Amino acid sequence: MRTEHDLLGPLEVPVDAYYGIHTVRALENFFITGVPIHKELVEALVVIKKAAALTNISIGALDPDKGEAITAACDEILAGALRSQFVVDCLQGGAGTSANMNVNEVIANRAIEHLGGKKGDYRLIHPLDHVNLHQSTNDVFPTAVRIAAIRLLKPVTESFANLQSALQEKEEAFSRVIKAGRTQLQDAVPVTLGQEFGAWAQAISRDRWRLYKAEERLRQVNIGGTAVGTGLNAPRAYIFTMIEKLRDLTGISLARTDYMMDPTQNCDVFVEVSGLLKTAAVNLSKIANDLRLLSSGPYTGIGEITLPAVQAGSSIMPGKVNPVIPEAVNQVAFQIIANDTAITLAAMSGQLELNAFLPAIAKNLFEELDLLDHTLPIFTKRCIDGIAANEQTCRDNLENSTVTLTALTAIIGYDKGTEAALILKETGKSIRAIILEKNWMTVAELEEVLKPERLTSPSMDRKR
Repeated sequence: MRTEHDLLGPLEVPVDAYYGIHTVRALENFFITGVPIHKELVEALVVIKKAAALTNISIGALDPDKGEAITAACDEILAGALRSQFVVDCLQGGAGTSANMNVNEVIANRAIEHLGGKKGDYRLIHPLDHVNLHQSTNDVFPTAVRIAAIRLLKPVTESFANLQSALQEKEEAFSRVIKAGRTQLQDAVPVTLGQEFGAWAQAISRDRWRLYKAEERLRQVNIGGTAVGTGLNAPRAYIFTMIEKLRDLTGISLARTDYMMDPTQNCDVFVEVSGLLKTAAVNLSKIANDLRLLSSGPYTGIGEITLPAVQAGSSIMPGKVNPVIPEAVNQVAFQIIANDTAITLAAMSGQLELNAFLPAIAKNLFEELDLLDHTLPIFTKRCIDGIAANEQTCRDNLENSTVTLTALTAIIGYDKGTEAALILKETGKSIRAIILEKNWMTVAELEEVLKPERLTSPSMDRKR
């Protein structure tokens, strides 16, 4: 063990640990979830430390040897080294101070080794005086959360694009499969199976676009604002150079906010982004519900589509296959909605110049993004891509109901339509058989009315 000191006195630190006393105290205080801060948040914090070192060297505030040792340590971490040293819990008091200090200490101790020293010899590289120079947790942590969220958002947006394409492919494939449309779970009017998939594709298209635009909100950062957004103890040259370095290192079009006190204390941007993720989760859950209904049975339910069989459905019922992928999607949606509520509560509970609950916002937002990143490809590849239409079932369900009457009343009239419905109810005969027996229409006229293209409105007849 080695002994380090802070405001509260001395404390022993494992001799091999790259973290220091502040991290040890955080481990004692915040063993809450058992889950450390997100790896993307670690990388974002390390990128900020590297940008700060390069900036401080360029403005003459940091000795080049010290600065180069710090940047070398950062590069090693960004390449995957020392990941086991970032150990503080994702839920922590202090507005992210423990996470910031964990990163400062690991970088400092590795930089000390680059200069030939031993871990804990902070005379060579100090976690605060050098690694955290001209920074505060209160501008570093919010900026890191934004960078991490942008990086996590990109693959999610791409996955929504893939899901949209998969749904549109099914829309095209099933464009001539006529079936019963249902409102309030009751038979309504004829539609095509493709139209149902097309409506889902439209909803996912909106989610994709909303999330793509959400990145713009996250690009506004408060780095350089230090403790409360006033820039106290940060030279003007540092503030302007820092954002340029961050843009170069991240490849993200970050922008320094015009009013740095705003993002230091207000977290509505994260609520907005989470709200969009929640909206997407609502759409996904609705689609999953519809798929479970349409595939239900398959012999005693609707059974108009067959979902891919990905695993046996029961330990007691032979031959049973459950809609497990849509069920998983439903549960992911439930969790995202719950996370959004936690983010909302945390954002509105901030007080005065700082929101102390940003770690909770980060934890829940990153979890939402991870859930979607993991789930969307599974939903697309192991469910949507393999869906098959049960065309005969669709036809039987259509003809053994009153659904076609809505399309036919324009020709035979409402009264005859009502009469046909009553005959169907009494005899069980199909509407087709009743219409032909009554000589109200010919076979050719009947087929013409029920052509798939006649069920498509001009707004749906779009080119791909």
